[in-house]
Amino acid sequence: MKMNQFLRLALVTCATTITIGMGLWGQTRTVNASSSSYKTVSTTAIKKTPYHKSSTKGAVYNASHTKKVANLKTYPYTTWYATAKVTLKHGSSKALYYKVKNGSGTVSGIVWHKYLKAGTSPFGLKYAKSAVALDVNTNNNVWTKNANTARPIASLSKLMTLYLVRQKISQGKGTWSSKVTTSNAGLKKLGKSNVFGGFKFNHNSYTVRQLYLAGLIESSNNAAIALGQWVAGGSTPDYNKKFIGMMNNQAKEWGLKHSSFVSASGMEQNSLAPYGYSIGASKNANYVSASDIAQISRHFVVDYNDILTDASVKSMKVDGQTLHNYNNLLPGRKYYQKSLNVDGLKTGYTDPAGYCFVGTGRKSGHDRIITVVLHDENEFTETRSLMNYVYNQNLA
Repeated sequence: MKMNQFLRLALVTCATTITIGMGLWGQTRTVNASSSSYKTVSTTAIKKTPYHKSSTKGAVYNASHTKKVANLKTYPYTTWYATAKVTLKHGSSKALYYKVKNGSGTVSGIVWHKYLKAGTSPFGLKYAKSAVALDVNTNNNVWTKNANTARPIASLSKLMTLYLVRQKISQGKGTWSSKVTTSNAGLKKLGKSNVFGGFKFNHNSYTVRQLYLAGLIESSNNAAIALGQWVAGGSTPDYNKKFIGMMNNQAKEWGLKHSSFVSASGMEQNSLAPYGYSIGASKNANYVSASDIAQISRHFVVDYNDILTDASVKSMKVDGQTLHNYNNLLPGRKYYQKSLNVDGLKTGYTDPAGYCFVGTGRKSGHDRIITVVLHDENEFTETRSLMNYVYNQNLA
């Protein structure tokens, strides 16, 4: 039913009046107020005090309340530091604001006092959809976020693949010097891919050790698949499928309830198909929870501790090819922090998985921790924040 123009005009006028009247108190308007709308009555300096947002509402405005600087909801785990109380007058009404700045100093302005709560903000990760911090010594998850939600994990999958390689060697069924057949045309083509490559199969065989390093450090997909076939006893796609069954069996043996594997490398089925390595599974990707990945990583670190030596290598050459480690928390890298002593473990990325990372380190006087962030946007900064939080709170 259509309303007549007069009624619509009356309702709009009324709504506008109500919005302006409540604007000072609710700050729900998205339009800028004129400079004459708000007058500063007083400004009183206070001792620097931490606050955090008390709800998803509210915004930071410039000092004269003429421009919105930021929405509070876009800073979910931010502590705002107030340095002054500001009283503003709007019409006949007065309201108390705090002059604030975030911890990094990138955002500052005034916030209506009702949108802030005294005290520091509870710790959280803004970007990672799932995350875990695990104390390796106690085997307890000391911090979690959606820990049991299975998600695509990209190249973190290689931790299970490489673990099974080490397991075969420890059982006396192979050695570092054992030869792995790499003559499959699909794997050679995969190694040359601009998107999925990283280690070219220039020969028809490599040693287990060479491919292990290529899979761990460079995150070579074809190296991981070739190794999986070797573990399963062959060198063709049929043995790749057999190996994926071994991955799932190992997960069950460990009691992992949120893990399913369809790929030895972490590549999705639709990406593997052109190379002849899709197994025709109903799921397109490996789906594993952050908690389960932490457990896989712990088994690796506990059972084959020398992985930390290999995982902390920043770059090396194998068969004349440079293997580059993409872990930017290692010494000399952009996000390195000396006190965390990070020495591993594995990065990963695909479009469905987002940025994934398993980190591990041991701060002096504390237990070793393993952290996992899945489907992140700032995997290294958030991992570093999580590690610092765990240690600062003496959780490990």
